[in-house]
Amino acid sequence: MFKFIHAADIHLDSPLHRLAEYDGAPVSEIRQSSRRAFENLVDLAIDESVDFVLIAGDLFDGNWKDFNTGLYFVSQVRRLKAAGIPVWVISGNHDAVGQMTRSLPFPDNVHLFDHKKPETRRLESLKVAVHGQSFATAVVMDNLALNYPQPVAGWYNIGLLHTSLTGRDGHETYAPCTPDDLKTRGYDYWALGHAHRYEMVCEDPAIVYSGCIQGRHIRETGAKGCVLATVEEGRPLEVSFIRIGVIAWEQVAVDLCGVDDEPGCLDRFKAALECQAASHVPLPVIARVVFSGSTRAHEQIAGNPQRWVEMVRSAAIDALGERVWIEKVAVNTKPGPRIKPIDHGPLLELEQLVAEIGASPAQLLELGEELADLLRKLPAECRQGEDPIAANGPERMGRILEQAHAVLVRWLEKGGPDDEAD
Repeated sequence: MFKFIHAADIHLDSPLHRLAEYDGAPVSEIRQSSRRAFENLVDLAIDESVDFVLIAGDLFDGNWKDFNTGLYFVSQVRRLKAAGIPVWVISGNHDAVGQMTRSLPFPDNVHLFDHKKPETRRLESLKVAVHGQSFATAVVMDNLALNYPQPVAGWYNIGLLHTSLTGRDGHETYAPCTPDDLKTRGYDYWALGHAHRYEMVCEDPAIVYSGCIQGRHIRETGAKGCVLATVEEGRPLEVSFIRIGVIAWEQVAVDLCGVDDEPGCLDRFKAALECQAASHVPLPVIARVVFSGSTRAHEQIAGNPQRWVEMVRSAAIDALGERVWIEKVAVNTKPGPRIKPIDHGPLLELEQLVAEIGASPAQLLELGEELADLLRKLPAECRQGEDPIAANGPERMGRILEQAHAVLVRWLEKGGPDDEAD
């Protein structure tokens, strides 16, 4: 019997992107999270007395700020060396960008596979052969798997490969191949990297994405960790996903359909947040909250978005204390049925005008052209990022129109702007 760890996409010391701009962000914890997760990986390897560790690409995240990243890695793998555990690594697309990665002298228990052609490393005592090839450049469009060597007869053969297979959502198509390409090599286990979510692509032979060991932003939600594989003669391969990440990222969807007021909206939010956070106990959670549905509280929520963000953050602290931090709040609600229908006056005229413009893509585009100069004067942080304020299409203009409608309705009903918005 033998055991090994399969990990990938560690992105050691990956830089933060704009996170420090958010008030109250646990920046220092997130900045150190890839290191803490990697330490958990090393601890797991030692505690489980694994026979070797595989890292399927993107150990680093491009060029380092300085050599401290490499020195930290060396300090951790020396712990594995002291425990007699070898580490086999291939470079992925991010590693290939960094010029310092190949110049760092690793301890002799670490082997970085060649990028010119596939090679094989053998562990004679266990009759295990590991086949792998590093990326030579950041963009590899060739099917590397086709050139991997034949399996060593009578041995347990493992393929180490950084690949998108036939495509994975959110990831560039690199070293593309099909599961059948891998099966035809005759290996027992394929340790894959590049996709950041754990996935058992195939059970026989095992074709596995271990996922990243630590989420780095809101698009990397859910449990993050590595694979612990146990091989025992006469028994099926045992593959266990082990969570080693130290911070969880989550999207919390809150449907406010049928809710009449702000307190009811906050109660529904807290219930959804507590449910989501429960799956990550005891880890801290960074959450993006998206409100949707038809609610009578729409104008109060969408009409003063900054006030609503602070109310949501306050409710999160009340529900879970410092274990949860709200990264962003998005409001995609719609007006609910009114208790008293509007049958005259400026509110009715406004509602009819907004309905007319919103139903016409042409009018939305025309409105966008009129606002283009104004939007270009907004601060850079409002015009950039994954959800910028922009007038580039009917859908985005529709969202701007809906929020403007909510603000105007709130002003008209209150007799003027909120004090907080002045």
